[in-house]
Amino acid sequence: MRGPEHLWSDHRKPGSPRGLGNAPSTKVIAGQQRPTATVPKATLTHHLDTFVDIDRIPTPAFLVDLDQVTTNAAMARRRATELGVRLRPHAKTHKCVELARLQTEPGDPCLTVSTLAEAAHFAEAGFRDICWALPLAACHMDSALDVARSCTLGVLADHPETVATLQRRAAARSQTISVWLKVDCGYHRAGIAPRLAEARELANRLHDGPGTRFAGLLAHGGHSYHARSPTDITRVAREERNRAVELAHALREVGTAVPAVSIGSTPTLVGVDHLDGVDEIRPGNYLFFDRSQAAIGSCALDDVAVTVSTTVIGRYPERRTAILDAGSLALSKDPGEGCVDYGDVLDLDGTPLPGLHLISLSQEHGKLVADPGIPLPAIHRQLRIRPNHSCLSAALFSEYHIHRAGHVVDVWHPVRGWTAAHARRGA
Repeated sequence: MRGPEHLWSDHRKPGSPRGLGNAPSTKVIAGQQRPTATVPKATLTHHLDTFVDIDRIPTPAFLVDLDQVTTNAAMARRRATELGVRLRPHAKTHKCVELARLQTEPGDPCLTVSTLAEAAHFAEAGFRDICWALPLAACHMDSALDVARSCTLGVLADHPETVATLQRRAAARSQTISVWLKVDCGYHRAGIAPRLAEARELANRLHDGPGTRFAGLLAHGGHSYHARSPTDITRVAREERNRAVELAHALREVGTAVPAVSIGSTPTLVGVDHLDGVDEIRPGNYLFFDRSQAAIGSCALDDVAVTVSTTVIGRYPERRTAILDAGSLALSKDPGEGCVDYGDVLDLDGTPLPGLHLISLSQEHGKLVADPGIPLPAIHRQLRIRPNHSCLSAALFSEYHIHRAGHVVDVWHPVRGWTAAHARRGA
């Protein structure tokens, strides 16, 4: 298995100190030497004076298990190789350069992103092949064309007016930008229906018009998240694959070239039986996984690489309740597919605490209820919560605490916001 030592360049915020380099095999905390894992130099990019135990980090904090994300990244690369497709991982879950480097191969640093801020941020960090997987709004076209000067940026369209407006803007700037045609393969969120006539018209416009090149067909089987078993996941993955591949075949039969077919989600990656006719897959959540992914059968709970640390700030035995300092602005209020509360309650070392349930969230409060006979955690005790939806929980934090074996070894920062200007302000 390849570890994080494969990261292919060094990136840090301008003016920030250098990372730890190769960390020592021991550390000193409270006068005691404790063994630590050796952390490859290229992995660490922000400064810590010494490794810090998790219980020394103010709560709530977003904790990323470095060994587990490395394992998850290797799983996805291996799975893509087995399926014979290119892996274009989605960075929307983490929005973080260091984690994107864990996801990608050194010689093929291609990514999927969800915002223009991410596209600009990752382009500045050296990623040269980026797909912005959101139908393009006219207000972002000029900024997208700016980003496309520094990388190969693919954008999405599924409407004739979007295509026409983009072509006018690009031609006026003497630029050509790659455009994917978004196809609805059963999720019914965005994209054209997979019908030949509509797809052929838009694909030919992208081929023929000034300022655009047709990148291919792109689909997202997001309805796989509504699955309730691995069998359900496989059924949805086949539907997504078949509709995209069949439409590509029909277009080619009538003389419209389709350069590539791009599909994918984390459940698709895990559950599909084959990807014949598909060129690339775009999963994202797999790097972190979460409680919802485990509930639908995409992973085991032990595969989840992220938790939120929290402190008991109120304790009320007569009501069998306790209050945590992790509320909806640390965990989100997404109930998650297949989940009945707001996260698994764990001890600070990651051990599950059965009989404790996080039943409600307000902005900065989490309400914990104990089953009869189960003791409440002590006041000021620190716990960890395994989130229902790691993408939304991660989006609520401005920094990630990277840990190994209970020790925080680095702090990484995601990009925030929606525009290229947000990316510049966050640098």
